[in-house]
Amino acid sequence: MSGKKLKRIALGGVAGALVAMAVIAVLQMRRHVDTMSDAQGLRLFRETLHLVQDNYVEKVDTKKLVTGAIRGMLASLDPHSSFMGPESYKEMGIATSGSFGGLGIEINIKDGKLTVISPIEDTPAYRAGIRSNDYIWKIDGKPTHGMTISESVRLMRGDPGTRVTLSILREGDVKVHRFELTRAIIKVTSVRSKLLEPGYGYLRIAQFQERTAQDMIKALNRMRAASGGSLKGLVLDLRNNPGGLLDESVAVAGRFIGDRPDNALVVYTQGRPGTPRHDLNASIGEKEPHYPLVVLVNGGSASASEIVAGALQDQKRAIIMGTQTFGKGSVQSVIPLPGNNGLSLTVALYYTPSGRSIQAKGITPDIIVGQRDMRQIFSNYSGKRQHALREKDLLNHLAGTDEANPASSAAPPKAVPALPAVPHELPPALDANPNNDYQLYRALALLKGLNVVKRLDAKAP
Repeated sequence: MSGKKLKRIALGGVAGALVAMAVIAVLQMRRHVDTMSDAQGLRLFRETLHLVQDNYVEKVDTKKLVTGAIRGMLASLDPHSSFMGPESYKEMGIATSGSFGGLGIEINIKDGKLTVISPIEDTPAYRAGIRSNDYIWKIDGKPTHGMTISESVRLMRGDPGTRVTLSILREGDVKVHRFELTRAIIKVTSVRSKLLEPGYGYLRIAQFQERTAQDMIKALNRMRAASGGSLKGLVLDLRNNPGGLLDESVAVAGRFIGDRPDNALVVYTQGRPGTPRHDLNASIGEKEPHYPLVVLVNGGSASASEIVAGALQDQKRAIIMGTQTFGKGSVQSVIPLPGNNGLSLTVALYYTPSGRSIQAKGITPDIIVGQRDMRQIFSNYSGKRQHALREKDLLNHLAGTDEANPASSAAPPKAVPALPAVPHELPPALDANPNNDYQLYRALALLKGLNVVKRLDAKAP
């Protein structure tokens, strides 16, 4: 056997021994870590930091090492606990105020992937066609695997007019979707409203921000005045609402419940075992009349919007319609840190008034209704079928009350023409629903049905 071969074997043996020693050391450390005290943990961190500072191949930035260690520590907890540097901490406050520069996407970490909760209406992302549950694979060519939410937000936000490219993977589609987007000032209009028909209101809450509850009350009053002083029913649209300020969501729900002591609870939070439960109740004050209420939700409805839907469902004040919500039911406390840094830490879970946990489950609608293309559904409908066969077209039919001289021998009815692929005239509810929104159409139909039942109940002995 040659000397070179013996040398390779020797080196291989030494390397193998070193690897084995490293594995043993790691296993010993794991056993030690599992049982270590806080003091031992701090000592281990301090010694590791000193070793890196003294022996790493290049000079290291201590601040970078410490913040990296903090980020890693929080990332091991859950997707919503995170360290925020000065820029991210400042951006968080800007986002809840309703105006910031970026693309208009609400994101979260889902199954380890950077996932779109929902695009914000009338933003570059919304207009480009980005959807809920899209997986953002790359941002400007940089893979998002292992990236925190704060880091991804920092990459996507920027000066208006600058461009960013998102590479997106979509469930059920094998190709990569590339979106080249131009950043803009994102001014989120929290509340939008309109009358679907006289007496039937539609109120959309895109996100819970400062003044959302006040804006909602103003919108309700405007619709009420336009309907002669009262509403027959309301559709509250929380679809693709990613959440926002907890206090505002409690105030929104509290406008519809809390007229009695037994239906005032909106949500409660519970931290680790042994900590006290914290109830959030509707405030005393003016309430909406008890007209029929339908709340629309979908997979983009998260956090604060799930709190509102769960409260109105549990307190029997509304019918929830749509599809299963996102399931973000954890409470984050934002804590300022030295150096204009911040800490977002999960401290509790949300529970609906009946004690249901929202976390990872979401709210199940009372009536499951997916979104469909209405023009396909009603493609065989026409409000202008003038030649359908009726009783008065039959030979020797009995005269009706308003038919003075019925023909003794009616002419054969004309043939019913074939219906067009696209109807001449869609159902009346579609006139107020130009966006081809099937879920909204079903919600309005339900409100009308509830009013019919209400009238029948009033007439019942």
